[in-house]
Amino acid sequence: MTIREQLEAREYEYLSPYATRSRESKGRLRDEPQCDIRPVFQRDRDRILHCKAFRRLKQKTQVFLLPKGDHYRTRLTHTLEVSQNARTIAKALRLNEDLVEAIALGHDLGHTPFGHAGERALNQVYHFSHNRQSLRVVDCIEKDGRGLNLTWEVRDGILNHQTAGRPHTLEGWVVRLSDKLAYIYHDTDDAIRGGILTEEDIPADIREVLGTSCKARLNRLIHDVITNSMDRPEICMSPAVERAMTDLRAFMFENVYLNPKAKGEEDKAVHMIEQLFGYYMKHPEALPQQFEAALSDSRTSREQVVCDYIAGMTDSYAVKKYQDYFVPQAWMI
Repeated sequence: MTIREQLEAREYEYLSPYATRSRESKGRLRDEPQCDIRPVFQRDRDRILHCKAFRRLKQKTQVFLLPKGDHYRTRLTHTLEVSQNARTIAKALRLNEDLVEAIALGHDLGHTPFGHAGERALNQVYHFSHNRQSLRVVDCIEKDGRGLNLTWEVRDGILNHQTAGRPHTLEGWVVRLSDKLAYIYHDTDDAIRGGILTEEDIPADIREVLGTSCKARLNRLIHDVITNSMDRPEICMSPAVERAMTDLRAFMFENVYLNPKAKGEEDKAVHMIEQLFGYYMKHPEALPQQFEAALSDSRTSREQVVCDYIAGMTDSYAVKKYQDYFVPQAWMI
């Protein structure tokens, strides 16, 4: 019996009857030999952690564009906080932590530079959403077009992590909710740090239910999810806490996500992404060599290939390419 087989057998002894067991995975896009040490979802987690798209998240916007402070969240730290929340919930509910972590670490791999402003820009010029793009990253883009060949369950969780998504595993539902808990917590924290909000700006009825600090609110939300989902085939919150979370999210949209002070530079970012898209559509030869095969593949449109390249850019790299193409360079002899 291999170490992997021992770990798989242990799942049947410990995990909730509603958990997803590694041995029962629906498999990968392409069959491949099993690892003798790691169950399939742990292996997927490792593949995501080591891929280039994951490393680029460190220089992609979460809320504040190109923040100058050292302590504002980036898309990478957001991803790590989602993973931490999801693992805490999964462990308490005896769900599959490896599956939860793999989905969480992969859920934003396709996110654009400049956060949702970049996503809106690409959606204006081509059908684009970061959850579908995240799936493209793991299926078609990473490893020089071979993809990471992840399991069906991880791919399903990545695709369905947004509000409108409906994952087919409880682990996917945990990540879907943990994503909201993470950004509500850390975006509030960053907004207070950045002088966009004060703690007292948050409505009193929300603070009464969820708590009077960022830490207290996250603690309350996670405890509520665990308490209301224990030994159930669904991930739930109590009506009062869910309503307060929804109200806090609406408050954040009005006062932070749409606040001119925090988001005043987003129009420039949108313009930059649109200009880059137009340039590469006219000059596909300017795309890196790794995209040549995709450009010659009749199953993939040029628009999609250009989106693949731009969505993979970091904030700073997008600014550099824009300067290369659209900002005059000083003349030198």
